Amino acid sequence: MHDATPAAHATGSNFVGPTEVTAFRRDGFLIVRRLVDADDIAEIADHAQAILDGTLPGLAELIGRDPAGMTQADLAMASTRLHMLHRRRAEHERWLLHERLLDVLAILIGPDVLALQSMLFIKPPGSGGQGWHQDSLYIPTQPLSLCGAWLAVDRVDDENGGVWFAKGSHAEPVYPPAHQGDLAEWGESHIPGVPALGGSSDQRFAPVAERYPAVLGAMDPGDCVFFHGSLLHRSGPNRSRDRLRRAFVGHYCNARSFVGWGADIAVGNVHRAPITDPTTGMTNASHILARGDSHLPFRTAAFGTPCAADWSAEQRKMRSWLRR
Repeated sequence: MHDATPAAHATGSNFVGPTEVTAFRRDGFLIVRRLVDADDIAEIADHAQAILDGTLPGLAELIGRDPAGMTQADLAMASTRLHMLHRRRAEHERWLLHERLLDVLAILIGPDVLALQSMLFIKPPGSGGQGWHQDSLYIPTQPLSLCGAWLAVDRVDDENGGVWFAKGSHAEPVYPPAHQGDLAEWGESHIPGVPALGGSSDQRFAPVAERYPAVLGAMDPGDCVFFHGSLLHRSGPNRSRDRLRRAFVGHYCNARSFVGWGADIAVGNVHRAPITDPTTGMTNASHILARGDSHLPFRTAAFGTPCAADWSAEQRKMRSWLRR
């Protein structure tokens, strides 16, 4: 095993340069140290603590059960992984569209960035890990441009369930699901000879991952690892006695990629996007244009977080890389 982590240090507004871009394209991931300020990390930490304390307004809706009478351990297990809260809560939308995350993404996959998914992980002691997998199986984009941004809220290491990356494995195809019908997602089954391996925590991936160096993403609060959607990665169990492993994770793609995942639901004035294009199955109109421009549909931020979707078509056109 290896634990040397390629990293970029945030200085001023220049977070990533040619060396870091080369490392990302070679390795499939890049850790940017001290990317997000302590005040912003504290806001996420306080939010997660309010969930664990059972004091967050609207918590029952988020975890799908009444928190009254639940212990902190019960609440932790019920909120280990919370998906897509940026469609229901303003603070999650702000974190998903954090300027510093978008600064890096605009270099790595942009300059046109579509924000797709938000996740809040609260991993308490004793909770399990997740086996080797590829995120592009679950969030299909075409062309492949998916990128995850995993923002550490706590110190992250192997003891409390840190993430391991199979360095360079993003060069692998996206493997189709091993059990057809279990997943509505896709893989690159059109490539002759690609076996069906994919699936959450599927150990069929282990022989593939073992062909690559395994690198632990050891991080401090405010560090963020950006990783390619096809990169094999896994997380270990939290073996610590009393350490949480909290993280906020966003998934993004180039805004000019076709997306067939994550359709929004039109409800009142908050969820305004159409569900799915009835002809093509495209769901781009359900996702937020965070940076740049696109010839494809997109939505605005439901809670008013500033982003490129606010610009007029003419403003986007003038700022587009196509006009440089």
